[in-house]
Amino acid sequence: MIEVDRGSLPFTLIHGEALVACASWALDEAGVTQVDLATEWSVVADTDEPFVLHDSLCPMTPPAFLVDCVARADEDGCVVVGVRPVTDTVKQVAGGVVGDTVDRATLWSVASPIVLPGPVVQAMERHSVADFAALVEALRSDYRVEFVEAPVSAARVSSEDDVRLLEALTSR
Repeated sequence: MIEVDRGSLPFTLIHGEALVACASWALDEAGVTQVDLATEWSVVADTDEPFVLHDSLCPMTPPAFLVDCVARADEDGCVVVGVRPVTDTVKQVAGGVVGDTVDRATLWSVASPIVLPGPVVQAMERHSVADFAALVEALRSDYRVEFVEAPVSAARVSSEDDVRLLEALTSR
């Protein structure tokens, strides 16, 4: 699970628990073995198992979704990336002038998880994992990547206001 380079936001409370704890519990419930980021990449690669990157800023990602993504990566042999639809209006800019609106149906926002199948883990060098979008772009140049729409509860938070919204969306 990734909490580095995220400031103090992973330690913000949602439903009375830290985001990082909620994300960790989801991995545990999904049966994912967690490793420390300091673990040598060769140790990870030697397991020949899918490797799951789960962002602490997507704390309410359901364990069942994590399990599904791991199964897809394992069965299809491709990198699987949880994504959310873009709901903001996005405009083209050329020469400092705001232009046409981009069709949102063609856009996705990287969420969590990113699942690397065993053979991909063995073939690749360790990448920086702080920026999920940049990591996905790097992976797309060398591997087949499948995007899977994540449930709304798996949304990424970027502020305490986002945490409050996600808390309201996931209250029981």
